[in-house]
Amino acid sequence: MSTTPLAELGPELNGMLMTPTEFDAVEDYDENYTYELVHGVLVVNPIPLEAEVGPNEFLGYLLLTYQYGHPQGSALNLTLPERYIRTRDSRRRADRVIWAGLGRLPNWKREPPTIAVEFVSAGKRNRRRDYQDKRRDYMRIGIQEYWIIDRFRRTMTVVRNRPSRPRQRVIRENETYATPLLPGFELPLRRLLEIADMLAQPT
Repeated sequence: MSTTPLAELGPELNGMLMTPTEFDAVEDYDENYTYELVHGVLVVNPIPLEAEVGPNEFLGYLLLTYQYGHPQGSALNLTLPERYIRTRDSRRRADRVIWAGLGRLPNWKREPPTIAVEFVSAGKRNRRRDYQDKRRDYMRIGIQEYWIIDRFRRTMTVVRNRPSRPRQRVIRENETYATPLLPGFELPLRRLLEIADMLAQPT
């Protein structure tokens, strides 16, 4: 493990061994990249593409509209984009986090979110990270639902945490998702995918 405080995080440090304390202490970094600590290893990736950021922004709009305009909207306590989820030896970067059903503002540094959301990036390594690695880590720390929104497969996979084993449901493009964690909230998957298509980079 490193012993000298880092001046700045950058892509040249990808694969470096770090402790969570060292990772949390970093204040300067190259903003053209994102950073995660995965079981003690620094992982550097490019910033999200517009086809991921746009649907995420719209999801945030839908959630806030629900929170402030729906009779049961108080079930949503807080939602934030691009936040770290802390585990014992990792700092996982989620595209969106949602706290629900607490009846208060959460301590976002100490309390894991109720729902974690990922927008799948292109590439086999990214797919494995979102569908397998993050799913395992999120279930272990008690996140109740994990939404994997995949513009390539045109699906949204919802993983629900259960005492026996997680249960998975796949939402198709023409379907609308509703969760008991957010009573009355409806998520039209087609609309998110349309925004992703609109913002996809020209070939």
